[in-house]
Amino acid sequence: MALFRGGTRTCLIEPEIVMIKVFAGVVVASVVSLGGAFAADMAPKRYTKAPIMVDPGYDWTGFYAGLNVGYSWGRSNSTVALFAPFAAFPDVSHNVDGVLGGIQVGYNWQVDRKWLLGVEADIQATGERGRSSDVLASLRIPLGDRALVATLSNERSTDLPWFATFRGRAGALVDPSLLLYATGGLAVGEVKFASQNTVTGQLFGPGVNSTTPLGAPIVAVGAALSERQTRVGWTAGAGLEKKFSKNWSAKLEYLYLDLGSATYFAGTADETRVSFHDHILRAGINYQFTSGPVVAKY
Repeated sequence: MALFRGGTRTCLIEPEIVMIKVFAGVVVASVVSLGGAFAADMAPKRYTKAPIMVDPGYDWTGFYAGLNVGYSWGRSNSTVALFAPFAAFPDVSHNVDGVLGGIQVGYNWQVDRKWLLGVEADIQATGERGRSSDVLASLRIPLGDRALVATLSNERSTDLPWFATFRGRAGALVDPSLLLYATGGLAVGEVKFASQNTVTGQLFGPGVNSTTPLGAPIVAVGAALSERQTRVGWTAGAGLEKKFSKNWSAKLEYLYLDLGSATYFAGTADETRVSFHDHILRAGINYQFTSGPVVAKY
């Protein structure tokens, strides 16, 4: 290609023109790129909202303590060995019922979403008392044309001033806030037993089979005996517990309590073998000191 300037001919060959165009294009592209980057740096940063912290629900794992109140239906059975001429008598029973109240402490392990294991101890004060009056034996002794009827009666009572249990618990979570469980373990309680015998003699006549009393009866009252023993046995039961907040829950529980048999007034003419068992229904409230963690859900 030929160019003329001021009468002088200057020649530029085609390759030189191409190189100039390429260089110019590179410069323009670089300027545009730098401008875009600068604009991007100057733009405001996009706001990103912090992840929401989501409460996963109720977590049962942790220590707890609470109060309870209820009622019990107990039963005392006694076999009495008495002085001659009376040797032994069949079991004599009476009810031992009353209100109760106490405290409980425990720890739960929530194994997974559905299962829970735990341990619990409680101590109860009770108003459980039972009394009975029974004729244990009656003997007619012929005395010529008359008869002496000797009657042995007995007044007895059984009290349960307190008891305590040490139990394991295992249960299933019907939903995250409702637990159904079984429980069982050791039971300890104080059983107080009191007894007093009375012998009554009455003459009847004429005739050994007469029912007509002759004179006033003669009454001999024996000593009033009482003994307290701390007894060891077992307990088992079931219940349900419902959480109504992360830390608070309410429960309803049934327990069967068996404190076995023990001998009272050992070595005396009034030696008595006494067994005791109890049915307990109680309601309670618990406070969980440690609650489950709050975790982030992304």
